[in-house]
Amino acid sequence: MLTTHPFDDDKLREECGVFGVSGAEGAAALVALGLHALQHRGQEAAGITSFDGANFHTHRAMGHVAGNFDRDEVIRALAGTVACGHVRYSTTGETALRNVQPLYAELASGGFAVAHNGNISNAMHLRRELIRRGSIFQSTSDTETIIHLVATSGYKDLLDRFIDALKQVEGAYSLICMTPEGMIACRDPLGIRPLVMGRLGDSFIFASETVALDVVGATYVRDVEPGELVIVKDGAMRSIRPFTAIAPRPCIFEWVYFSRPDSIAQDRSVYTVRKGIGAELAIESPVEADLVIPVPDSGVPAAIGYAQQSGIPFELGIIRSHYVGRTFIQPSAEVRRLGVKLKHNANRALIKGKRIILIDDSIVRGTTSLKIVEMMREAGAAEVHMRIASPPTTHSCFYGVDTPERSKLLAAQHDVAGMAKFIKADSLAFVSIDGLYRALGEPGRGDVLPRYCDACFTGEYPTQLTDHDEQAVGQLALLDETR
Repeated sequence: MLTTHPFDDDKLREECGVFGVSGAEGAAALVALGLHALQHRGQEAAGITSFDGANFHTHRAMGHVAGNFDRDEVIRALAGTVACGHVRYSTTGETALRNVQPLYAELASGGFAVAHNGNISNAMHLRRELIRRGSIFQSTSDTETIIHLVATSGYKDLLDRFIDALKQVEGAYSLICMTPEGMIACRDPLGIRPLVMGRLGDSFIFASETVALDVVGATYVRDVEPGELVIVKDGAMRSIRPFTAIAPRPCIFEWVYFSRPDSIAQDRSVYTVRKGIGAELAIESPVEADLVIPVPDSGVPAAIGYAQQSGIPFELGIIRSHYVGRTFIQPSAEVRRLGVKLKHNANRALIKGKRIILIDDSIVRGTTSLKIVEMMREAGAAEVHMRIASPPTTHSCFYGVDTPERSKLLAAQHDVAGMAKFIKADSLAFVSIDGLYRALGEPGRGDVLPRYCDACFTGEYPTQLTDHDEQAVGQLALLDETR
């Protein structure tokens, strides 16, 4: 069964979500609730691993949290006061049960479970070396590379082995790991992917977003810092920072789209920031119109900000159905053609004869934007202007976001005028990169040392991309051989 909307291939996919609990009775039930709040971050599969002090227990399944972890017999089988879980959208590795996390292995030191949000950008390079040395992989997930690096490390202490493994990987990772000795939560030195810490009574909670803490009644304590390892053992927490300190570069697209608007990130409301992006967009790219209309649901906060700044009324000109997507196993060509109308429908009585401004969070391939603009014209709109609450997406992400190949990104193939022509809008404009940074409280991007990872907009990647670079070299060599 499909577990994601079959018409959503024009969005950057939410990467993954992780949630961990240490020191709570019925920990797995709390993890299931936390994962439900993080469902937007990954809708293909979900898994939970628990530890009862003697044994590890795991349940993994394709599909949503609801339907897989809402049965008493499943939760009862996940016994223990320590548990971690994962919701997944595949960014590295095929869509198959063997790639569903948490991944678990028996090491010399005992059981080891890991839930990973992000992407290891040298995983294939490391994998080839590990296989050459005798490692046998059971999945195609980049996360399994970390397990093998821990297993083959020359250090004796498990924590030292884990740190040794992390020092060999590049890219992005927020990890929640479970061992017989306790739980470890950590972020890569750049802090590209998010991870927060909370408390629920005497227990410690870790999650990709604060909204998951809210759902289980936990209190937000702080973010896990970039490059920090938080170790929870026997009810006590300690923190170490084993990496060389560097300036953090958290993912800026969390603010644009990935995080739920009711989350708090770096002490800022995601909803408020998105409204601020809309206001910046109105200042930078005004246009005379009658209505500001969001493309639901992700365009709503920015559209409110645009409307408030411009003084143009905000209206719901597109009504979204929340019940499409899970019943179509193999949609026919006609169903695919009508896909946007199944999910979005024009509010004709409102739109007819009006000059409208459509607000969306991004344009990836441009196919959905084209269909929505056409829908507005069919509903009788006099003019259709589109405003986007992020800069043009010109480059692929290698840090845990399923971005199409660059050749399929509309902004990599056309300038803004060409994009406007493609989607058939009367005008098109994007918030500038400086405007996006201003909405986050910065004076602008700053070319010397930007505060965020914005490679999808700028092409400036903050880490090495070993696998990508080696693949490019291989393709060039193959091309030379065929000449």
